[in-house]
Amino acid sequence: MPSNPSFRIQQARDILAGRLRDIRKDAGISGRELAVRCGWSESKSSRIENARTPPSDADIKAWCRACDADDQVPDLIAANRQSAEAHVEWRRLQRGGLRHLQASTGDLYQRTTVFRVYVSDVIPGFLQTPGYATALLGSIAEFRGTPDDVSDAVNARMKRNAVLGNGALRFRFVLEESVLRHRLCGADTMAAQLGHLLMTMDLPHVVLGIIPFARQRTVWPMPTFTIFDDHRVHADTLDSASTLTQPSQIELYERAFDRLTRNAAQGSAARALVAEALASLG
Repeated sequence: MPSNPSFRIQQARDILAGRLRDIRKDAGISGRELAVRCGWSESKSSRIENARTPPSDADIKAWCRACDADDQVPDLIAANRQSAEAHVEWRRLQRGGLRHLQASTGDLYQRTTVFRVYVSDVIPGFLQTPGYATALLGSIAEFRGTPDDVSDAVNARMKRNAVLGNGALRFRFVLEESVLRHRLCGADTMAAQLGHLLMTMDLPHVVLGIIPFARQRTVWPMPTFTIFDDHRVHADTLDSASTLTQPSQIELYERAFDRLTRNAAQGSAARALVAEALASLG
């Protein structure tokens, strides 16, 4: 799949244009009739439908009003705005080193009151110790060939994670049991990390669930994602960090998180899984 950011932006615009075209066709009107109802030229309708001109929020509202599809306005406006920021390349963010990547989400963390985090690969950044974060970020830097600023990146991550100590916020985590077993660092560092996890579980504003290996599930393991309140989702892949803001997308991830939560062990059962992983380190 092409990873050029401009390709991804254009791809998102093509999808949006296709949705607008389908709305017009479903309404049974021509491009000319749409233009008349919207009070603009027929060529403007054509440029929008063919993704040559990105529509404004006002254009989308007018388009949907002309097609009696006002219920689709919120999703389409979110998709339009998302096309400029979604699928942000890790490569672009990391061009100045990993420290910049850690600091780039600081304002978002300060604005959010409820965090919902699902991970299937590594300990969530919120819950990482400096030693674990150093091993993980060092591995990422080596793999990607980014500037060696791991120490600064770890410091930025720890500073960002200070929000975890704010009792007025709410944190809900769901981890796959495999996260407790992946050896991304030495045994001593992993033991300290799991011990920190147990201490974090005592915080009254933190709920942590773990999906056991043997649990019969209602939803499959999936890539890591974070939901910020009810207005933004970050979904990670190997080559990109997707920022999702469409209401229908957020609802989908909220539904996935709820089902994953129902599959998870909590309380003493979750603590027992962490303790077992800790004991396995010998």
